[in-house]
Amino acid sequence: MTANFTLFFAFYVLTPLLPLYLSEHFGATKDVIGLVLSGYTITALLFRPFSGYVVDTFPRKTVLMVSFGAFAIFFAGYLAASTLLLFMIVRTLHGGPFGALTVANSTVAIDVLPSSRRTEGIGYYGLSNNLAMALAPTIGIFIYRYSHSFELLFWLALVVACAGWIVDSTVSLPEREAVRDKSKLSFDRFFLVRGWLLGLNMVAFGFSFGVLSNYLAIYGKEVMGITGGTGAYFMLCSVGLILSRLQGGMALRQGRVTHNAGEGMVISLIGYTLFILVPTWWGYYGSALLIGLGNGHMWPAFQNMTINVASNNQRGTANSTILISWDIGMGLGILVGGVIAEFMGYAAAFWTVVLVNGLGVACFFLATKAFFLKRNLNETVR
Repeated sequence: MTANFTLFFAFYVLTPLLPLYLSEHFGATKDVIGLVLSGYTITALLFRPFSGYVVDTFPRKTVLMVSFGAFAIFFAGYLAASTLLLFMIVRTLHGGPFGALTVANSTVAIDVLPSSRRTEGIGYYGLSNNLAMALAPTIGIFIYRYSHSFELLFWLALVVACAGWIVDSTVSLPEREAVRDKSKLSFDRFFLVRGWLLGLNMVAFGFSFGVLSNYLAIYGKEVMGITGGTGAYFMLCSVGLILSRLQGGMALRQGRVTHNAGEGMVISLIGYTLFILVPTWWGYYGSALLIGLGNGHMWPAFQNMTINVASNNQRGTANSTILISWDIGMGLGILVGGVIAEFMGYAAAFWTVVLVNGLGVACFFLATKAFFLKRNLNETVR
């Protein structure tokens, strides 16, 4: 959990500020910003399927350490990139080790959890990256506000990522024989076909957060006139995430993952709607609390559902599948959100978020819930 927190902290401490960096440092337009930032997610997406296969096939500790080391080193590339083209290349390539690392780390976490507490444990493990997602932007924006130094933020991300590598090096895993299956490779070794609708559903939620996390700072500054509130926004989001553990912990202990998923996505939808429908300080900060609370319920529930439709030797593939889906949504959100903002304004981009999120909620209640219950391999989860 600690290592997972550091890797997502290093990622999210830069996320809301990179559009400002590209705009101020390189003079990039909104659509170019979307193109540059989406490269990271696209590369992570391309690596995910192979990462699941590698994690399920080779020693997981070795895969974990190599991918974490590469992830950390790439932050030094941001410091060295002197042109927009170089920055785009570094940012795009950085998505590769990030994609492999998130799959490896989450699969190792499942391995070290006792089976009797796996559902609850995954919820707490997911909280670590949810907290990083909420706290890191707050800290990053605070540092930038008083230092106006992007270089300092790049150094912070590098140091935190290296600390995570050190933490993960202390994890002890039971000996596991390498997979000797010589059968012909199939698509199911790279993407969990049994969980395809769960993945499709997650795309909608990834899209929504992709737009929010990348364009919140610019939207708040240019549209709402809120110049110093982005840090507080993500702090309130973290409060919602913490509250989700208190409110939803009992349901996870009882294995009621579909209940947690449904409750979380409805709360998030209300939060996204409030954000754009009520363009005031009250709506702005109220949406942060609701989106944090909703995502804190939704994410571990979907991860549990995906793992529970997979066999034990497909845990890596199951993790990569849910992350692939989130990446597709995030990438589409960053890219499409940037294009819509360029030609129609940020308000239109955030109304698109509400529409896509609403379609995701409808899909879950009309089809995905029944889809999961039909394929569920764990009788203690429902």
